[in-house]
Amino acid sequence: MTTIDSGIDTLAPVDGLTVTLTDGVLSVTINRPDSLNSVTTGVLTGIADAMEGAARDPRVRAVRLGGAGRGFSSGAGISAEDADDGIPTQIIVEANRAIRAIVALPRPVVAVVQGPAAGVGVSLALACDLVVASDKAFFMLAFTKIGLMPDGGASALVAAAVGRARAMRLALLAERLPAAEALEAGLISAVYPAEEFDAEVDKVLATLLAGPSVAFAKTKHAINSATLTELDSALDREFVGQSVLLTSHDFREGARAFQDRRSPNFTDS
Repeated sequence: MTTIDSGIDTLAPVDGLTVTLTDGVLSVTINRPDSLNSVTTGVLTGIADAMEGAARDPRVRAVRLGGAGRGFSSGAGISAEDADDGIPTQIIVEANRAIRAIVALPRPVVAVVQGPAAGVGVSLALACDLVVASDKAFFMLAFTKIGLMPDGGASALVAAAVGRARAMRLALLAERLPAAEALEAGLISAVYPAEEFDAEVDKVLATLLAGPSVAFAKTKHAINSATLTELDSALDREFVGQSVLLTSHDFREGARAFQDRRSPNFTDS
C-alpha cells in the first residue's frame, strides 16, 4: 500500500475504534459493543483524526461510519469506568472536532445505523451526508434524562432536518424515535429491513464509489453551507451550556440514577 503523508496511514491505533481502507471505502467503526458503542474521548479523537486524514488521502472516495455489534452508538459513556475519561469537557471538545471533520470532509460520509443511536451518537450520525438505518434502529436524544442538554451540534443538526417543533419534542421529552418515523420526519435518508441491511448499504457505497467525486464534494459543500449555517454557533453554545451542566448536582444524580436503573430526583441545582 502506498503511503500518503499525513493521510490515514499516519493514524495511531485507538482502543475501541477500528479504521480500515478497502477499495476506496474508509470504514470507521466504533468497536465497544459491550457498551452499545458508547464513545470515550479517545474514540472521538480517533474519529476526528480519521476524518481529517481521509480529507488528505486521495485513495478515500467514501467513508462508512458505523458501530460494532447490535448498535450504532449509545453516546458518551457514563459508567464508573468512563468516569475516569479525563476532564469532562474534553469529550465535548473532541466530539465537536469529530462533527466538524465529518461535515468538512470533501467525500460522502454514510452513517450505517443498524440499532440504537443515542446522545452524541445521534449527532455523529446526523453529521454524515447519508444516514441509512435498519428497521430495528431507533434514535434518541437522551441528554435531559441525566440532567444534560444536547451536544455535538444536535441542536442545529436535528432542527435543520425536522424543524423546531419536532426538535424540541425530541430534545425535551427524550423520546425514542423508531427508524421508520425518523425517515418520515426527514431525519434520515433511508430504512431497510434488517435482513437486507448489509446488502443495501453495499449498494449505497457502490453508487458513491462509481460517482463523480469532485461533483460530490462541491454538492456536499453547497448543501451544508445552505442548511448548516448555525452549526458552528450551536457547537459553541452547547459547549458553554454543557460545561455548566456537567458540574451540576442534577447531572451527578442523573448519572447515578441511570447506573442504578431508577428515576432521578432532580433539584435544579
